[in-house]
Amino acid sequence: MIEFRQGGRRRLDRVLDPGFLAAIGDRSLDELRAMRDDAAQEETDLSYLRRLLHARIDIVRFEEQRRAHPDGSAESSLVEALPRILADNAIGPAAGRGRHQTVQPSRAESHRRHVEALLADTGLSDVATLSDAELTESAEAYAAEEGSVSDHRIRVQQVMDACNDEIGRRYRDGSASIDELLRREREGA
Repeated sequence: MIEFRQGGRRRLDRVLDPGFLAAIGDRSLDELRAMRDDAAQEETDLSYLRRLLHARIDIVRFEEQRRAHPDGSAESSLVEALPRILADNAIGPAAGRGRHQTVQPSRAESHRRHVEALLADTGLSDVATLSDAELTESAEAYAAEEGSVSDHRIRVQQVMDACNDEIGRRYRDGSASIDELLRREREGA
């Protein structure tokens, strides 16, 4: 389960620390942008982990549906259904507070290992061999983990919003200059 650790060294711990946004109005514009960028990277990483979990949840749901229709009205094997399951997950309707992401996940391998550890814990390497109780247990474990990741992601998005609001306020009230931003962009600063 993903947990926030007060005083922890991970980016998640830094971004969600109550002191992260302390005296936000006194921070320099560069500091605010760095804070926002840290939160954006963490949001991207949590979104990636969530997508991995959703794929596993969809696989478990497929197996539950297949078992619920022993008459063969459901697809007969996970192997046959996997392309559809993964495609539905990739192109299905968006849920939640999705945002345009401008960065790639920074800890993709770590997130894969995290999900694979859940997979090993629940014995989900071959869903067809699980008992109904084990399948239910797997579904519950993935759902709990997804809920935890989603909760943390929402909190990180709130930090991003606070940073963006402060940056926007400074441009609106004139204490930050668009001309200065454009000059720095041209200089590559």
